[in-house]
Amino acid sequence: MALFRKKPKSDAVDPEARSPKTGIKYKDLEVVSVLVKHGADLTQPRHVLYYLYFPGEEPASNAADDARSHSFEVTVNDPLPQHPGHWSVTCERRGVVLDTDTIRGNGDYFDELAAKFGGEYDGWEASVR
Repeated sequence: MALFRKKPKSDAVDPEARSPKTGIKYKDLEVVSVLVKHGADLTQPRHVLYYLYFPGEEPASNAADDARSHSFEVTVNDPLPQHPGHWSVTCERRGVVLDTDTIRGNGDYFDELAAKFGGEYDGWEASVR
């Protein structure tokens, strides 16, 4: 019966879209929201990790070299048995203050890095304290 069907949500926000106020992607603002909800003081430095995936060892290695040249600590991981041919790259930095410019700038950098080497930028996380 049509009376009991839920209407599709037409006002859903695209996580890849940017806030007009800050220029930060909504998916990144969600991470910030979770951090604050768990007690993070964003004015304090913290450990931040960024996750990328590449279709081979060479593009993963090239992306890792690029990230290292931008002062990130980088780990390239062999594919997991359930994801053969997908190399993961973890980039991290300690002592990061999560201000608007840093969140937007690092997000843009990792989007561009993934695109440059044919990979995917999966997102980031940070310590609460």
